[in-house]
Amino acid sequence: MKSYAVPIIAGEFKGKLVEIPAISTTRSSKAILRESLFNTLQFDLMGKPFVEVFAGSGSVALEAVSRGASRAWCMERNREVYEILRANVERIAPGRIVTVWGDSFEEFGRVYREVEDLGGKAYFYFDPPFSIREGMEEVYDRTLELLERIRPEACEMAIVEHMTTLDLPERIGALELMKKKRFGKSSLSYYRPVEPDAS
Repeated sequence: MKSYAVPIIAGEFKGKLVEIPAISTTRSSKAILRESLFNTLQFDLMGKPFVEVFAGSGSVALEAVSRGASRAWCMERNREVYEILRANVERIAPGRIVTVWGDSFEEFGRVYREVEDLGGKAYFYFDPPFSIREGMEEVYDRTLELLERIRPEACEMAIVEHMTTLDLPERIGALELMKKKRFGKSSLSYYRPVEPDAS
């Protein structure tokens, strides 16, 4: 499988190269987008768990761990891409990231329970495959269903990377939209749990 490499931007593993598979179903989050994401999270990420739901190469989770996330989980369904993900983790951050091979929609519940068992609040990053081809229209609907399952006591923030042309709901389950930032064809939407006393 053809691949290329992108560097980790900052933190403990700054400059280490993450191998990215060059296939149409896997897109690496652009450096400018990743930089903006972690500028938003800043030091709040320190000591917190991080979950990359549609991981691909794991570039976002590796960046999170590099910047102080306590632990991370990565889910990827494509076997060849998963092997690249696993190799990246073993080379850069062994023992710090749990890699899960399987459909994110099916594996999310198990990973979510592991995060809950740890206690504390985690960051969840969703970068579902863009629905650019026939048969992919339901991807965002199914992603919203995953977001609806996240409870406030287990979530610090949930971030969704999506097509800029798509407007996500202001409220998803117990989460409410905090801000949206555009990067050309891609955007990041940030969700925070609604406080229990909010109405």
